[in-house]
Amino acid sequence: MLIFLSLLPILAIFFFLVILRWSAKRGMFYSFIITILIAFFGWQMGAVEITAASFKGVLTALEVGVIVFGAVLLLNVLKESGAVDTIRASFTSISPDRRVQAIIVAWLFGTFLEGAAGWGAPATVIGPLLIALGFPALAAVMIALMLQSTPVSYGAVGTPILVGVNTSLENQPVVNSFLDSEGLNISELVFSIGGQVSIFHAMIGLFIPLFMSAMLTKFFGRNRSFSEGLKVWPFALFAGLSFVIPYSLTANFLGPEFPSLIGGLVGLVIVIPLARKGFLMPKETFDFEPRSSWDSSWVSEMSGEARAPKEISMFKAWLPYVLVAVLLVITRIELLGLNALMSSWTITFDDILGTGIEHSLTPLMIPGFVFIVVAVTTGWIHKLEMKGMGDAFRVSWKTILSAMAALIVSVPLVQVFINSGINGAGYDSMPIVLANGAAILFGDSWPLISPTIGAMGAFAAGSNTVSNMMFGLFQFGVAEQINMSPLVIVSLQAVGGAAGNMICVHNVVAASAAVGMVGKEGTIITKLLIPTAFYLVFAGAIGFAWVNGLGFNIGFILVVLILALILIMIIRSYRHKEANAEG
Repeated sequence: MLIFLSLLPILAIFFFLVILRWSAKRGMFYSFIITILIAFFGWQMGAVEITAASFKGVLTALEVGVIVFGAVLLLNVLKESGAVDTIRASFTSISPDRRVQAIIVAWLFGTFLEGAAGWGAPATVIGPLLIALGFPALAAVMIALMLQSTPVSYGAVGTPILVGVNTSLENQPVVNSFLDSEGLNISELVFSIGGQVSIFHAMIGLFIPLFMSAMLTKFFGRNRSFSEGLKVWPFALFAGLSFVIPYSLTANFLGPEFPSLIGGLVGLVIVIPLARKGFLMPKETFDFEPRSSWDSSWVSEMSGEARAPKEISMFKAWLPYVLVAVLLVITRIELLGLNALMSSWTITFDDILGTGIEHSLTPLMIPGFVFIVVAVTTGWIHKLEMKGMGDAFRVSWKTILSAMAALIVSVPLVQVFINSGINGAGYDSMPIVLANGAAILFGDSWPLISPTIGAMGAFAAGSNTVSNMMFGLFQFGVAEQINMSPLVIVSLQAVGGAAGNMICVHNVVAASAAVGMVGKEGTIITKLLIPTAFYLVFAGAIGFAWVNGLGFNIGFILVVLILALILIMIIRSYRHKEANAEG
């Protein structure tokens, strides 16, 4: 009964947003009420504890709101100055093919931003940027959220590993016993886990650019076909390799701080010059149908058109995004000193309402602060008139107000769910009850389900870091019980936690708001269940085969079947192409 009750909040979210396709504002409100009732009557969580957890959620929602506001403000400033036209031209000059543009912008530039910022911020930047290139808003947010997978484990210079995994495992008796037997310390264990995570991610992430292309043509192409997207497989896999190879090497030799940063940067340096020369470029160009024929559900009030077009040089047009990337990096590397200065202003809420629940805000370290500073600086660099800057702020404020209506109930729900361990019944928190139930059910097949537990944590908490904190020790303990490598199982947890970011509600709400798609969250999550399921099944299969060897086992069979299916679909796309040519 406890397992069923702890599952109800997640089922409620799924039912309202995915089945009924309600907006997040409406669906999450009712899910929040259900969660409160379960916490109060089932877990005997007091009204004070529920209020404290909800207050912590409101504070977190405000932080997310600042990120969305900053990202949208930057885009609106670029629209007002006319720089959007120049940015659009820069990508069109690489290739007019929308599949290629999506891969370069989301996969390579987006992964670099994820390595610098985390917090779901890259999706709020990439979505508006894709709209600026002429993508439908729904397509833009879908592609932007798909990048929130492979690079997420190393987002914000390695926070999900260095903080999430480390905090969960540090000074725990079962972990210390393992470390003594292996002759390791906690830092070496976390370093090894970070390296292992990158290997699993690399095997799956290699195919994410191809998945982006296929999803784009299936849902937004004239022919509604996966095959059309798969035709760019040489370029897509090349872009995948250009990221995952330096990414994995960095994780295994330098540590968890910079894999996504270096992988994205190296990928951009390799792919863009070669793409300009036509290397592996598709012979047929894919583009969307004319805007007038787009489905009404694809579009939002936001457009990529500049409001006051004027000549902006390529350097000036791209300078704001360069400044964003540079500032995010230098403010997060402790050796440079700026990190300590910006972190010195911290607002702390200790022991909220006497419940033991805590929260701290570091305003200057929120990525949205960097976006706002760069947006204002851009207005000066682009010589934008005060009216234009005022219009940018006004439109951005309107956007964030729409987003906050959903965030203000979504994030408190998460905090009540996570903090339900503070109760009068003596029960574990709802996430831990769910995980224990899964462990009993799956036993020795645990590697298959381990990534899904991580994804469940990220879906609920909205964070790979928090998911790792919640379930890292639990996953370690299960591995010890079933005599499997804790290093591998905890790594699968981190991989799943990253994949879950594609569908976690507050990421979806934030990214949707950034492209003006408030109210379509259920539709977006439904589409993103496809790449999320691919990621989790593939990760589970690889993990099972990793711990059980390459013999005849379910993990190895699943890996072979998935790779065979990808190959078959690519071959079919070529046959479809030849059939069209003959026709």
